[in-house]
Amino acid sequence: MSRLPVRRSRGVDAPAPSVGAPRRRDRRGRGPRGLLVPPDLPAYRTRSERFDDVVLESVERLERRWGSRLAGTEFAVEEVPPSQPAPWEHGGVPLGRYFPADVGAPARVVVYRRPVETRADGDADLAELVRDVLVEQVAALLSLPPEDVDPGYRD
Repeated sequence: MSRLPVRRSRGVDAPAPSVGAPRRRDRRGRGPRGLLVPPDLPAYRTRSERFDDVVLESVERLERRWGSRLAGTEFAVEEVPPSQPAPWEHGGVPLGRYFPADVGAPARVVVYRRPVETRADGDADLAELVRDVLVEQVAALLSLPPEDVDPGYRD
């Protein structure tokens, strides 16, 4: 006759389980918790991280061509544009903005992630749209037409 282990309910005077002891059973029996997607798969990165990568690739491409003239310029990504449009902006939601250098602050080019992602049809279209937005803003920074900044620019 085999004996089953006796389970005692923990009373007030029973010792608490040790902190470092491994849990044998998870809460509510759903299985061990962990990553749903392994880090080596593309779905591991968030949409905003992937968008940042697309912007970085486009910025690096522009810096290779215009590096000396873009020195000190900051490039940034924000989720959405501010609710108050700039006085020179007419119509729809801006996809990006160029802020000229000011006392103590360098020139800054900002790309707005949500409006750009909304207008893109897929990953390839997103990369082209980000490139075009950056080219337009860098053209404003350099006071050149966008076609001179990047010959692959599409209006």
